[in-house]
Amino acid sequence: PFILKKLKEAGLPQELSWLPLIESGFKTKAMSSARALGLWQFIPSTGYKFGLERNSYIDQRLDPERSTDAAIQYLTVLHKTFGDWATALAAYNCGEGTVLRVIRQQRINYLDNFWDLYHRLPMETARYVPRFLATLYIVSHPEKYGLDSIETEPPLKFETVAVSRQVHLRDIAKAIGVPYNSLAELNPELRYSVLPPEQYNLRVPPGTGSMVLAGIDSMPIYRLPQTMFAYHRVRPGEALSLIARRYHTTVRRIMRANNLRSRNYIVAGKILKIPLSGKWVAAKTHKFEKARIIPATHTVRRGESLWILASRYGTTVKAIQKLNGLSGTSLRVGQVLRIPGGGTDSGPDAAKTAKTYTVKPGDSPFTIARSHNMSLLKFLRLNNLDSNTTIYPGQQMFVE
Repeated sequence: PFILKKLKEAGLPQELSWLPLIESGFKTKAMSSARALGLWQFIPSTGYKFGLERNSYIDQRLDPERSTDAAIQYLTVLHKTFGDWATALAAYNCGEGTVLRVIRQQRINYLDNFWDLYHRLPMETARYVPRFLATLYIVSHPEKYGLDSIETEPPLKFETVAVSRQVHLRDIAKAIGVPYNSLAELNPELRYSVLPPEQYNLRVPPGTGSMVLAGIDSMPIYRLPQTMFAYHRVRPGEALSLIARRYHTTVRRIMRANNLRSRNYIVAGKILKIPLSGKWVAAKTHKFEKARIIPATHTVRRGESLWILASRYGTTVKAIQKLNGLSGTSLRVGQVLRIPGGGTDSGPDAAKTAKTYTVKPGDSPFTIARSHNMSLLKFLRLNNLDSNTTIYPGQQMFVE
């Protein structure tokens, strides 16, 4: 029903509501061999052109409503370009560039329609439009084909809640007492069933929105799957398909990781970078091998500086200066300094009061720690990281 409503609002023929039957069989997650995806079978570039977002968390080609809006925009453009719906549908299938090229090859002085182009179009496209016309005839005469007794399913009912936490749909479904598949069906654009770190309008069954908001803060945060790589030296006679099968990945991913233009262009002895599949994992809980007690004061020893003390006690130079009324960085042996947070546990209890921060492109542990007036050591300890850990955009980190 929402497709008919949107077509009517756009002033397009209602018959176009049957186009997804030809494109995807009305399957929201249908994917073609050309990597076209969703109800309306958009390839990534065309989807992006008409406003469909695609990132590590969501692919709006899978969203029935947003992809319908994009399809209506695209069909409107194609109809204005070609002047008749049959030719516009042919261009929807094989691309406007292909149809325009066929028209230029006609070299005749009138505006071509689909049937003038029929024999010059790709075979799939030449059959595509007749299939659509046949579908319209069948649905207009269902009794002739034994389809008059078929009942359509009622539209999905839902309410929307704004959520800003990177959690898994399984945890949400468990918290509100609904089947996971029902929640996934309402939010098909989530690529891994994990919400993005920024605000997301989550669809939930009617009457459950308040339950989601009440329990969301206690659900575990899921981190972005990190792509790992193996390295493989090509042996004589090996093909990319064989290598991909060995490492449980795809030829396309290997080609992309190594900037290969042809799957046939590999030679014996070449070292290939092989992307391995990452998985969504819950962020680590903040458990430390041993909780460390920070002393209330420290007596300065020979060779010590504010920077050394700040690093040792998980604080900053500025915090020590402020607490002790120091205007400079000079210290003297035997001087007694008060330590920020002195006499408290720097282990699990510290993590309880921490806030979360979402890593942005260009961030590093050092820049995040500095922007939150923390020492690097304290930031690493709070997040159970070490100095060699790589962080990625979208990860959730604890800060003070």
